[in-house]
Amino acid sequence: MTKPGPLSLNTATVKEQWSLQQCIEGCARHGITGISPWRDKLAEYTTAKAAKHIREVGLTVTGLCRGGMFPAADAAGRQAAIEDNKRAIDDAAALNAQCLVLVVGGMPSGSRDLAGARQQVQDGIAAVLEHARAANVPLAIEPLHPMYAADRACVNTVAQALDICDALGSGANDRHLGVAVDVYHVWWDPNLAAQIRRANKRVLAFHVCDWLVPTTDLLLDRGMMGDGVIDIPAIRAMVEGVGYDGFCEVEIMSANNWWKQDADAVLKTCIERHATVV
Repeated sequence: MTKPGPLSLNTATVKEQWSLQQCIEGCARHGITGISPWRDKLAEYTTAKAAKHIREVGLTVTGLCRGGMFPAADAAGRQAAIEDNKRAIDDAAALNAQCLVLVVGGMPSGSRDLAGARQQVQDGIAAVLEHARAANVPLAIEPLHPMYAADRACVNTVAQALDICDALGSGANDRHLGVAVDVYHVWWDPNLAAQIRRANKRVLAFHVCDWLVPTTDLLLDRGMMGDGVIDIPAIRAMVEGVGYDGFCEVEIMSANNWWKQDADAVLKTCIERHATVV
């Protein structure tokens, strides 16, 4: 097995300890060469300041989190989501981000129409795709585990994400609309290997963490790589098998463990686990 691609820090991993400015400084201090900011932290720092700081320390922005959240109960809500996604695309372009990650959204409040929500997602992506192409910002649809289908993401498998890509004219070599493969969300899928082969060059991002047993909180109890049950090297081999040679982005949301630890110690552990178990 080859060595993993370079490490990127998704700022959610230390969101409770550090600002975006501190994350940028921490990556530079620890020799981590990639960063993926969340938009709330970006707004606190401002896009212009963040872009300048990131350039100064030589980091690669592997993604901006997040766009998406397209479904809404009415046309005004759907249009507001489209406008917000265009702003996110502009921010991603300013950061020279490798992609804008789309957490697509669940069903509107009170709805039971899952198919309708998925259609709203497709329509929303269609409405911003040309804006993204013009800005040269790839859109990476991130399928989330089915436990999030109602409230966070009604696209739950790589197959569903690729169906949207296909419907919107994204071919196997399209670099402007594809998928983000997060092991936490897709490790369970018996069709994963086949769908990653189908994705081909449309794998735009690769996120790592681990699934703990037991998991005490489905959102905020992600594990450090190597502490859970995911065969991360096997999934890495799948994405590398279709030509993905980019960063391994560590994204750990851990309210009762890693968010309570010293952030420098967290980054040191990320670096060690990236080298030994990813």
